Amino acid sequence: MSDKQIKISSNTISKYLSFFEEAYVIYHANRYDVKGSRYFSTPLKYYFADIGLRNARLNFRQVEDTHIMENIIYNDLLRRGYNIDVGVVEHDFKKNGNRRKIQLEVDFVINKGHQRYYIQSALNVGSTEKREQETASLKKIGDSFKKIVIVRKHIIPKHDNDGILYIGVEDFLLNEAIIDL
Repeated sequence: MSDKQIKISSNTISKYLSFFEEAYVIYHANRYDVKGSRYFSTPLKYYFADIGLRNARLNFRQVEDTHIMENIIYNDLLRRGYNIDVGVVEHDFKKNGNRRKIQLEVDFVINKGHQRYYIQSALNVGSTEKREQETASLKKIGDSFKKIVIVRKHIIPKHDNDGILYIGVEDFLLNEAIIDL
């Protein structure tokens, strides 16, 4: 921990996180290699069961709209009964003649029965650059399952040329069937 130079082992942190999960204060999502169809053992991604508790604990100092919206979407997907993972997609490319490999994140890979959806949470995708950034991971997935971007502002649901569905967070929260458009 940085302020007081207190050393805490990773084992202790894991135990605390486990206690918080058992008390339903937080939930975790596993990281899933979308192309390799396998799970990574670490790191897990954690979401608060109640955003209000998170904000109160932080004295409302860290209001990060992107994380809060992602957490709200996670909680709603959990309420709907989906199994939720965080997707990882490797991207190989050349830059300045050098071959590079990076991992792109898909905010949610959700499954229920034979249904699977890939969901990206984004405050906005107003600019071409931002839209490309938010959809890069989705475009690297070669299967035919539905790909969705959920944005903060109210928009008319639409598909782009790559078949990606764009919907507003309010429509997503109020209409469970909207992801099947």
